Amino acid sequence: MRKLVPFAALAAISLCLMGWVVYQIPFVHSRLAWQLQNVQAQIHYALNPPQEVVFVPQQAQLEAIVDATLQALAETPAAPPIPTPTATPTQPGATPSPAASATPSPSPTAIPAQVTLTGIRHEYQQMNNCGPATLAMALSFWGWQGDQRDTRRYLRPNFTTVDDKNVNPAEMVEYVEKFTGLKALLRVGGDIELLKRLIAAGFPVIIEKGFQPPKEDWMGHYNVLSGYDESSRRFIVQDSYIMADLPLPYEQLSERWWRDFNYVYLAIYPPERESELLAILGLDADPAYNALHAAQLAAQETETLSGRNLYFAWFNLGTNRLALGDYEAAAAAYDQAFALYARLPAAERPWRMLWYQSGPYEAYYRTGRFQDVVSLANATLSMLSKPGLEETFFWRGLAREQLGDLQGAVTDLLKSVELNTNFAAGRQELERLGVEAP
Repeated sequence: MRKLVPFAALAAISLCLMGWVVYQIPFVHSRLAWQLQNVQAQIHYALNPPQEVVFVPQQAQLEAIVDATLQALAETPAAPPIPTPTATPTQPGATPSPAASATPSPSPTAIPAQVTLTGIRHEYQQMNNCGPATLAMALSFWGWQGDQRDTRRYLRPNFTTVDDKNVNPAEMVEYVEKFTGLKALLRVGGDIELLKRLIAAGFPVIIEKGFQPPKEDWMGHYNVLSGYDESSRRFIVQDSYIMADLPLPYEQLSERWWRDFNYVYLAIYPPERESELLAILGLDADPAYNALHAAQLAAQETETLSGRNLYFAWFNLGTNRLALGDYEAAAAAYDQAFALYARLPAAERPWRMLWYQSGPYEAYYRTGRFQDVVSLANATLSMLSKPGLEETFFWRGLAREQLGDLQGAVTDLLKSVELNTNFAAGRQELERLGVEAP
C-alpha cells in the first residue's frame, strides 16, 4: 500500500501538469478563462460585498453640497442660439470629437415609419469584450472587414493578462479615426427622435446604457441601433450579449437605461457625409453647445426624478458641467450624486459606475480635493477582484503627487500603463516625471 502512495502522487501531479498545458491552448483558454475569472470575482464579491462600499467626500458635508449645487444651478446660463466653441475636457488619453460650426437645423423632414439598416455582421462578444465587439459590428456596416479581435487588439491590448473592465466611447472614436479611414462623432444628451433621424438617414448609432441581466447587478453595455418601427415603438438592436435584431422599446431605453450614461451616442460615417450628419444634429453638432444642452437636461431631471434615476441625473449634471470647464459646479453635482447613492438600498446601488466614468476624479482634482480623489479611487479599487481600471490609477497617481507621495504617484502611473499600453495620458505623465514607461 505504501508503495502505491508515490505513484498516486506522481499521477496527480502529472494530471495537473497536463491540465495546465491543455489550458494554455488558445482554443481552450478562450473558453475557460472567463469562467475561472467569473468564479474568482464571485468569491471576491461574496467576501467583500461591493454594494456596501460607500464613498463619503472628506471635504464636503451634505448641507454644503446642497448649497453649492443650488448656487451653481442658479448661475447656469440659458443655452445661446449660436454658442462660441470652447475647449471641451475629455477623459485622459481620449481624442475629443472634432468641433463643428453650429448652425440651426432646418425644420425636421418626415422620416419613414419603419427603417431597417442591413449589412451589419452580428458578433457575440468574447469575455468582457462588449465594447470591441459592438464597435466591430458598427464598422461592418461601412464595409470594414475586421472583427472584435481586431478592435480588441488596440482597445484592450493586454486582454490576455489584464481584465480591463471598460472601453470608453472616446477610445472608440480614437480607434475609428486612427485605423479605418472613417470618422466618428460622439455626443451626449440625445433623445429618441434624434436616434430615429440618424437611422433614417443611414447612420447606425452606438449607444452606451445601463444593463442588468437576471441575477446580476447593474453594469454598462453597448448596443448598435440599426432600425426602428413606429408601429411597435421599438428599435432594432444588434446586441453582442443577447442576440441580433433585438427589439428594444423606446420607453424602456429612454426612461430606464440610457440616462445611466448621459444619453450618449456615437455615429460612424465616411468623411464625405460629414455635413449631412452635422445638419441632422443642428446646434448639438458643436461640442460646447452639446455639453450645455446636456447639462440643462440633467438639471431638469434632478427636479423630477427619484431613487436611482435621481442619482444618475446628478452624476450626469456633474459630467456635463465638467465638460464645460465649470469644475466647482461639477464637483458639487458629483457630491450630491454620492450623497444620494449612500441613501439608496444596497441592492439598487450601481456600484460599477466608476468602472465606466471617471469624471468625479477630474472634478475633484481640478478643485484641489486630492484626498477625495485618493479615497474615491481606493473605494473603487476595493470592489475589484483584480485591478483593471487604468483611469482610476491615473487620477490616484496625480493626486498622490499633489499630496507629496511621489513614489506612490509613480507606482500608480506605471500601473495605468501596464493595464493599457496604449494609455497615452499615463505615458505623458511618467515622461514628465522622468520615468520610463514599460
